[in-house]
Amino acid sequence: MNLILFTVITLLVLSALLAVILYVVAQKFKVVEDPRIDEVEACLPGANCGGCGSPGCRGFAEACVKAETLGSLFCPAGGNSVMANVAAALGQVAVEKDPMIAVVRCAGSHEHRPKTNNYNSVQSCAVASMLYSGDTGCPNGCLGLGDCVAVCGFNAIYIDKNTGLPVISNEKCTACGACVKACPKNIIELRLKGKKDRRIFVSCVNTEKGGIAKKSCSVACIGCGICAKNCAYDAITIENNLAYIDFQKCKLCRKCVEVCPTNAIHELNFPPRKPKTEENAVSGESVSN
Repeated sequence: MNLILFTVITLLVLSALLAVILYVVAQKFKVVEDPRIDEVEACLPGANCGGCGSPGCRGFAEACVKAETLGSLFCPAGGNSVMANVAAALGQVAVEKDPMIAVVRCAGSHEHRPKTNNYNSVQSCAVASMLYSGDTGCPNGCLGLGDCVAVCGFNAIYIDKNTGLPVISNEKCTACGACVKACPKNIIELRLKGKKDRRIFVSCVNTEKGGIAKKSCSVACIGCGICAKNCAYDAITIENNLAYIDFQKCKLCRKCVEVCPTNAIHELNFPPRKPKTEENAVSGESVSN
């Protein structure tokens, strides 16, 4: 009986001692969280897309609270309005940024880039790109298996069955960059939305020489340089047989689109061009007057 009582008392003393030790340790190492983190997180859209570069909205809220200024921090899913609310919660000033959007830099549809073989394996661009260059003659083109669609948390991308290429919704895309990271071919890029949602870009990433690229895809960039010669704003560079348009310099004049011999340069959301005959008639009238 005495042995049982002694054991019980010993266990009670040890339990009490351990409880005191745990309490002291908890008080010594406890982390006091800034209440403003909750306020900032409440301002965020809760998408946890990672487009801000932080691990979710909570991580972004912590980064905002710790930062001296918000100049280098931005929530692409929420945009300028959300950042204005974040700045107000922290007593800071938000820096407005021009909206961005993802663009698909490949126009190699089934019509322009015929298949040379059939892929019968895991339906994943990441897996397919590790196995071989693709089911067409272009080693850089879109594989069309939808990894970008799978990672998009905003339902902003789908694969067009007729072309086999991704299509990005102008209204739904938040420029979070998830699709950019998921594409093993690096054909998706974030660019400025542009005034009135107008954009001009080279829809090709093939770095092969002109003749080879053209043989694989009828709308491939052949690196001829005509677009760069006709650009008055030095917005176009030619590197590795491929033209690239700097969206920071581009003035959307569309001269490069007109002179591209393979139609590799795309213009989005522009009004239809006037027929050349009509333009000539107008210019003739002005001369006669």
